[in-house]
Amino acid sequence: MPDAPIPPPSPVWKLLQAISRIATTVLFDLKVYGARRVPQSGGVLLVSNHQSFLDPVLLGVRLNRPLSYMAKSGLFVFPPFAWFLRFLGAFPIRQNAADFRALKEAIERVKEGRALAIFPEGSRTSDGQLLPIEPGIALVIRKAKVTVVPAVVDGSFDAWPQHRKIFRPGRIRVLYGHPMDLSGMSREQVMETIAAQFRTLLAELQSNRLHLDRRDF
Repeated sequence: MPDAPIPPPSPVWKLLQAISRIATTVLFDLKVYGARRVPQSGGVLLVSNHQSFLDPVLLGVRLNRPLSYMAKSGLFVFPPFAWFLRFLGAFPIRQNAADFRALKEAIERVKEGRALAIFPEGSRTSDGQLLPIEPGIALVIRKAKVTVVPAVVDGSFDAWPQHRKIFRPGRIRVLYGHPMDLSGMSREQVMETIAAQFRTLLAELQSNRLHLDRRDF
């Protein structure tokens, strides 16, 4: 069955994205590589490392399609902020628990043809290093059977680490990898593949030797 038509981004969403583009360029000298590797339509699961609160914005600010997000349930306690998060495409997930309702929501969204961003490490890094991949991502990938695009963010930990109450200007880079089909893999294979992609993409990004061509921009 083909994906159901997804409504185009609202004018408010486009305005917020434009403001975010300006802000991230001015404050963080943001450079994004490989954005055209993300399919422009159809269900997509975008998996990324997680360095700071800035990462959801950084992943979506230069894409031509809106992203949905999983966000920790504690962010939805304050009703006005919860409404804003849902308006931006976020939905809650309980941390440190098997939240099958949230996993079901994730699977349904990508099956509908949406692009969903997930941070499979489960939480923000406390020291800037990569964390182990949580097994829940494998369940979503194997059930949804959609394209998976790995991505890495570098520099947002320095800009806004866990222990700091507010961000500071810095240099941030984002790199999207090539689309992958992981649906036929075992749970362990999915986790190992994503972890390996994170390591490879980060090394590529940090070395400034990006394996890109014109089709990736």
